Amino acid sequence: MTKIFEEKFTEERISEVAEKLIKFYPNTRIFAFYGAMGAGKTTIIKAICKHLKTIDTVDSPTFSIINQYLTEEGSYIYHFDFYRLKKIEEAYDIGYEDYFFSGNYCFIEWAEKIEELLPDDCCRVILTEQKGVRHLKISE
Repeated sequence: MTKIFEEKFTEERISEVAEKLIKFYPNTRIFAFYGAMGAGKTTIIKAICKHLKTIDTVDSPTFSIINQYLTEEGSYIYHFDFYRLKKIEEAYDIGYEDYFFSGNYCFIEWAEKIEELLPDDCCRVILTEQKGVRHLKISE
């Protein structure tokens, strides 16, 4: 990845930032999100999914590990939350490869739990929050 994307934003601009992120990386399908609890991982993923025209309700898949959303165009978006993963074998058990290599968008929360499974062309999104302002930065 040669292009770097970085934005500081408040809740009011989250939709704009989500759209810019997807447009900035038009060929990327796997986005790994890093950040502390409450940094805004699910919030930005919801905004991205809205921009991608999901027709399903976007919620955190904390307990199910993965949610699947249908778009208006008939494609699927996969949303992972690996927070509760105890061992990497659990990612194998859900068949992560089928999702990651499907060509569909995959948005991964708590990606550090499966770092060794992430494809090289994955976009690593680091989120931080301070006093109501979020900072989104892509890591190389």
